[in-house]
Amino acid sequence: MEINQAAPKFQDVSIAPMHTVEHILNATMVKTFGCPRSRNAHIEKKKSKCDYELASCPNKEQIQAIEEKVNEVIRLHLPVSIEFMSQQEAKDIVDLSKLPEDASETLRIVRIGGYDVCACIGLHVENTSEIGTFKIISYDYNEERKVLRMRFKLIK
Repeated sequence: MEINQAAPKFQDVSIAPMHTVEHILNATMVKTFGCPRSRNAHIEKKKSKCDYELASCPNKEQIQAIEEKVNEVIRLHLPVSIEFMSQQEAKDIVDLSKLPEDASETLRIVRIGGYDVCACIGLHVENTSEIGTFKIISYDYNEERKVLRMRFKLIK
């Protein structure tokens, strides 16, 4: 069942494009490198960062390819939809490993066209055409922790 995505009152609606592109970036990283979605993200209106567990640091060409793929998905003008389902229903289509133990039995599932689906309580645009252009502004790799940190922004 599709539901209107009324935003919680405490959230700033201006963050929706950045939060939505984080979903696209996560899906792109998973599809490209087979890594888990970001376990540590800091999403802000002006710039954001995500950490990814990777066995080695991607080269410049791979980083550029990630930026290009994210922008390609944005340009598809995919609809962003919200639905609610039980954890039992969701377990076959989304990764539930980040859910807190006290999470509700009913989950809010966010779909970005056929490209990404995940459980999320954040704000999102209604269509990827509202995002703008994704730009990776820097990245670094922690060899000891095997973590890639990517910093990015949106250009309107």
